[in-house]
Amino acid sequence: MKKTAIQILMCFVLLASCTEEPISLDGGFGVVKGRVVKAGTFEPIENARISTTPTSSTFFSDKDGYFTYDKVAVGKYSFQAKKDGYTDKFEPVVVTIGNTTQIVFELEIATANNKPPGIPVLTSPIDNVKNQALALNLTWTATDNEVDPLTYSVTLRNGTTDAVITYTDIKTPTLDISGLSYSTKYYWQVSASDGINLPVNSVTNSFTTLAFPNPRYLFVKKVNNNNVIFTADDVGNELQLSPSEVNSYRPRKNLQINKIAYISSDGSQNQIYTMDPDGSNVFKVTNSVPIAGFNMENVSYSWSANGSQLIYPNFDKLYRINANGGGVVQLFQTPNGKFISECDWSQDGTQIALKVNDLAGYNVEIYVIDTSGTVLYSVLSGLNGAVSGLDFSTDNQKIVYTRDVSGYQDANYRRLDSQIILYNHLTNTSTQLNNQKVNGYNDLDARFSPNEAEVIFTSTSNDGISVKSIQKISVNNSLTRSVVIPVGSMPDWK
Repeated sequence: MKKTAIQILMCFVLLASCTEEPISLDGGFGVVKGRVVKAGTFEPIENARISTTPTSSTFFSDKDGYFTYDKVAVGKYSFQAKKDGYTDKFEPVVVTIGNTTQIVFELEIATANNKPPGIPVLTSPIDNVKNQALALNLTWTATDNEVDPLTYSVTLRNGTTDAVITYTDIKTPTLDISGLSYSTKYYWQVSASDGINLPVNSVTNSFTTLAFPNPRYLFVKKVNNNNVIFTADDVGNELQLSPSEVNSYRPRKNLQINKIAYISSDGSQNQIYTMDPDGSNVFKVTNSVPIAGFNMENVSYSWSANGSQLIYPNFDKLYRINANGGGVVQLFQTPNGKFISECDWSQDGTQIALKVNDLAGYNVEIYVIDTSGTVLYSVLSGLNGAVSGLDFSTDNQKIVYTRDVSGYQDANYRRLDSQIILYNHLTNTSTQLNNQKVNGYNDLDARFSPNEAEVIFTSTSNDGISVKSIQKISVNNSLTRSVVIPVGSMPDWK
């Protein structure tokens, strides 16, 4: 009986030893080491369950994703890594005597039942709010059913220039932005991503920044080979008013109705438009009778003093139109077929100055008519060379313009020595302002300052391709010139 008990005890010991160490059919063992990581990012996955087929012991990955099978019987196995929220992964392993085999499980996130985030809700600033600072905080809310960590991107579009900025990899539902432009409407949208599903986009909201503080100047710059309208203050702050994709030029502001008129391309024609001082509320004034001439960058129009009407040329004819686009009337036609290129309407509305020229832009005449079309007096005729810029003084007694005093003429309308000329109707004299112009440069597009003590104009090299700047001089002491806008042309000063 005692012998039987001893035999039974020995069997239990043998069974216990079998559960702790697997029996190798050929008497050999090897080691298997591995790691479990996220596919793509290789971030470690903790507590992934590692098992084998044929079955041996089960292990779990540590905080760094590692696991080790210290003693595996030689043979062929299939190792499996499993973790909730991830797709199971299998890796084949051949264990050999005394060797260590390395494996890596790259687990894909299981997306079959994962739902996308909720649509982000934009909370601040509220939609279509105005007078926002040039630096502000955008906020929104977003949720996810599985409480997946969310990342966001914010798209911000400038409504004037259509320039788009995208801010990415935002971890919290808030974004500080700065460097915004005055008087500009911005559009913004938030996209939320859980890293599993396709991103979800919010609605698009808008806000408008503070008004430009002191827009004294209007001018044009070249952007993407287009003329683009800008405004500026006395200390050099600038704001783009017209889109870069459209050719817009020759801006003129009317203070009575606080509107800016300008010329812009409309297919094969050019039309007169108006807009608010911040570039909004664009309105097409002309339609069936467009503004036209020999060279559109040298063609101008004029407001009436009260802003109710405009006058403009169409080749050899001068038209008047209401600012609302109605009431088109022909006021004048040149008697010799010359084109009307520029016009200016006196402050009291009784006189109109005209610059006319031939098909090539030469054989220029400047004269003044009344509103019935009667010629009142002549300012210039019979001189060679190009002429541009035409502006009445408030009392109708002076007209400022520019003329190429070299008398040079060619097919490219090049000017060699364009100077500022001041005509005095009381004395019937034309005086060249002695403004210390550098040889090889042209002064163009002259206009009186608001108090008429100065003249603003465009200065540029006569090579026709150099940068243009806007400068000013005193009418009575014109020896010193100063730069108003370092890069720009076609100025207007209010």
